[in-house]
Amino acid sequence: MVAAALRVRCVFRRDSGSLTFDVPPSEISRWRAVARVLRSTIDPVVCTVFPTYCTLSGSLLPQFSPAPICNACWTEIPVQRDPLCQRCGDSLDSISAQIPAKSDSRAASSCRACRLAPPPFERAVAWGIYQGRLRDLIHALKYDRLYPVATKLGEVLARAIMQLSPEAPAEMPVVPVPLHRSKYAARGFNQALLLASEAIVYLRKNHTAWRLTLAPSALMRLSVTESQAGPTLRQRRLNVREAFGISNSAAVAGKHVLLVDDILTTGATARAAASTLLEAGAESVWAATVARARLRSPTSGLTAAFSEEPADIRSTNSAPDFSIPHATMNSLDQPSF
Repeated sequence: MVAAALRVRCVFRRDSGSLTFDVPPSEISRWRAVARVLRSTIDPVVCTVFPTYCTLSGSLLPQFSPAPICNACWTEIPVQRDPLCQRCGDSLDSISAQIPAKSDSRAASSCRACRLAPPPFERAVAWGIYQGRLRDLIHALKYDRLYPVATKLGEVLARAIMQLSPEAPAEMPVVPVPLHRSKYAARGFNQALLLASEAIVYLRKNHTAWRLTLAPSALMRLSVTESQAGPTLRQRRLNVREAFGISNSAAVAGKHVLLVDDILTTGATARAAASTLLEAGAESVWAATVARARLRSPTSGLTAAFSEEPADIRSTNSAPDFSIPHATMNSLDQPSF
């Protein structure tokens, strides 16, 4: 009996050449329970001696966290609730709302831009609205380099991806929208790649039906898109003409592809990237982002959220040439889509 107990506690693995502890699952569960109890006792003490404050709200954090964001800020993410375009994910405008559903169900659920110039991607989805706390959280990752925030935002992206079920295939290569090498060198990381990686991890653990694989080198950015406050979508569209190229066609040829990024604004960059992927032989392209910038409301047309649109969100597709009021452009507000 003693020998059996020793075999459970300590086993010498000849194949690995190292001494390891082979603990039954029940023992692991007990140790995890003990660790949770110890942490629940120690965290308040540590936070009292070394107080930590939420980066966004400034409130005192009740327990230690690798991402200094309080739970209240995570619950304040503005979720999209208005009727949305089933192609680009923008709010349906008043003209779309007036189209009788019996005339054309596809048209009745699409915005004016998608009816006049259908995008090359099948559908674009996002979890929340690019404003308020969600905007702050994305900025905390991109510009304050709070990398642990990517784990939680990756979960948000995963929930957006699940909106594509059951339309999109469950097995797809995931292509993050790339940064130009000069912007990557300045920033030091690609937030789209971080979010895609975390989303895949979350889906593998919680939704095994989704079989997504990361394809980070499939798409590359050939040119830098400079910021400018162009008054029309056509001018913005020209800025991303031939902005993307394919560096690994085998990763997407003959496959349904999921294109991901942090924010989608006009959908112009998504159009350009999707066109490049389709030219490389992709069967179809789907798009998912953490946030969607509001371009219009169901009743009032373009909204103030559009004033935050950066200039690197363009398209090579023939999107309608809407006139856009002159906007104040902030170099920090630069979503890739």
